[in-house]
Amino acid sequence: MRGHAALVTGGASGLGYAFAEILAVAGANVVIADWDEAALKQAVGSLADAAAAAGRALPAGGPSGPPLVSGRTLDVSDAAAVRALVDDIVDAQGKIDIVFANAGVARGRPPMLPEGWLDDMSMPDYSTLIDINLHGVVYTVQAAARQMKRQRSGSIVTTASTAGLRNDPYTPYSYAIAKAGVVNFTKQAAHDLARWGVRVNAIAPGPFKTHLGGKEPTSAAADAMWSAVVPLGRMGDPKEIRGLALLLASPAGSFMTGGVYPIDGGALLQGPSLPPLD
Repeated sequence: MRGHAALVTGGASGLGYAFAEILAVAGANVVIADWDEAALKQAVGSLADAAAAAGRALPAGGPSGPPLVSGRTLDVSDAAAVRALVDDIVDAQGKIDIVFANAGVARGRPPMLPEGWLDDMSMPDYSTLIDINLHGVVYTVQAAARQMKRQRSGSIVTTASTAGLRNDPYTPYSYAIAKAGVVNFTKQAAHDLARWGVRVNAIAPGPFKTHLGGKEPTSAAADAMWSAVVPLGRMGDPKEIRGLALLLASPAGSFMTGGVYPIDGGALLQGPSLPPLD
């Protein structure tokens, strides 16, 4: 993938970082976007180190080419800012080959807890999550499509979730609704953009050990909860998503579009139950 121009939103941590890392190691010039400026700076440094360790001392264009890895602060719920970033990448690199519309947050409580029951859920949390996890994906894909249609090429990968493919009592209503929207949006966009040779696919992760719920890693309680309902008996490591990401982003997946690909340790094979009422 040497010389490919890539953007990963939410790329400073978690699954976004894993996506950015495999792209950088495989040869792409990667821009990561995130709203956490401190995490962004740290991620750019560690991704550049990973690229160097893979033998990438210089970008494809030599010393004058675009940086191997760079970062931009971004709020994906701001459509104009998303469009401006994509346009800036094209201005700097002449194209944009790969976009991962990945940025997302966790807000609200799941129906496993009383405060997450339908009639008591926080509507401010609901609105915030929908703006980022659904509208942010739409804005990112829309901005990428404008440029990729002109090129008549490109790969877009959205981050959905197994929570968008079935009910999930471990997940807030807002998250399940947003990810279900991402699933069908991805299919609609794939059908639309195929006419221009642009591919659109979704990765639907199950439970992975990320910082989605806050600054700390997944808690032992969450680990135990998920391990009990995942057939493989554990949560996923973000490194385990890299192979699927590379397949969908690269020419190896050139005949793949409109797909939604679960990667979940078999979690869709069996689901958690809600606790009985006292």
